[in-house]
Amino acid sequence: MVANLSATPATPSGISDPVNARILAVSEDRISGFVNEPFAEIAFSAELTEDVVIERLRAMLSAGVIRRTRQTLMATNLAPGALVAWRVPSDRLDSAFSYMAKDDPFSGHVVIRSTDAETTGSVYRLWTTLKVPQGFSMTRHCDFLASEVGAESYRIMPAKRLFTLGVGHVRRRGMEPGSRSEEPGRVLDTNIVELSPLDWRGLTALKREVVTEEIRPNPWRSRAEEAGLPLEEFIRVARSLSAREVIGRFSTFLEHVKPSATGERVTRYNALFHWHVPAGREIEAGREVGRHHILTHAYWREGGPEFGNVNIMAVAHGTDKDLVLAHKAAIDNHLEETGIPVLYTNVFWGGRSEIKPSEISPVEYARWAEQVGLAPQEPTPRPAHRVPSSEPTEGPRLE
Repeated sequence: MVANLSATPATPSGISDPVNARILAVSEDRISGFVNEPFAEIAFSAELTEDVVIERLRAMLSAGVIRRTRQTLMATNLAPGALVAWRVPSDRLDSAFSYMAKDDPFSGHVVIRSTDAETTGSVYRLWTTLKVPQGFSMTRHCDFLASEVGAESYRIMPAKRLFTLGVGHVRRRGMEPGSRSEEPGRVLDTNIVELSPLDWRGLTALKREVVTEEIRPNPWRSRAEEAGLPLEEFIRVARSLSAREVIGRFSTFLEHVKPSATGERVTRYNALFHWHVPAGREIEAGREVGRHHILTHAYWREGGPEFGNVNIMAVAHGTDKDLVLAHKAAIDNHLEETGIPVLYTNVFWGGRSEIKPSEISPVEYARWAEQVGLAPQEPTPRPAHRVPSSEPTEGPRLE
């Protein structure tokens, strides 16, 4: 039994607190799939009592240190998606950012990026992740967004393969450059899973963010009631989704760059690494890149001529820019040592950013399309300067 589910005023909420750091090292990305009692699982892995975990997570969520707690989904398997780079006039960049962050439910990560020098692709300042539910066109969605924000062009970059996916900012702090696993990274495909109405019913209730009062033992009882299902049936559906790799992990998300209410920053620099390796060696290179522990994401994406024909991308975070670059240099050296030529490389630094889950429900998409006047079956005029891109069929993102 948990005697007191409320965080007391004296409960530490900072990420530097040793107990909180132990909890976050687990809760950010170590609870895979669906589990009946996620807070008990965190407590077990962190070697703490469930009472302490619940109190500390409540305190961090209430203080805004944790920005969101939720059961993540493998959006890869639920809706086609991609990383999209947008070329927007400088005087419209801020308004375009705001539109993507606030008015498009299907755009997730929204980031303004820059490079240290003027390079191929540096005119593409606005970057977003985008999920468009099954049955709808990503190209048409991007055409609509481009017309709304005044984008001159855009590049759709679906992921062909995924090599690393995780967060774990706390456990990556202080990591030495070159730290990597003994085995190459995994290769994850991106296959769309068809869901039944019952699956969507359970999933819709499951994926909603956890509020403070739900951080308690048996947190899924209220979600089962919300879905109109007996608890046993709700858990069965959730386990089935997990077995089909629709469920990602149960996770707490920290502010990536913004200071928390306590003034602490988890990270300061968000780096998107680009590499162009010879055609035919993308999976080999991706597995070598993906074994590096500092990376939260690593993909095979085709950047095209706008981005020097890069085909391997990865994301790393850190509080010191030189250290982030040292991590990249270690990866570059490793690729050279393994005999994989790097034909071109670059770093795009993240600045202003907003991060939210992308809506993936076809029902919600149809409702949104009607509201904005985007008739699902009618073609949308394409902007004159649109960058041609094939219709994507895959694109992994987990949140």
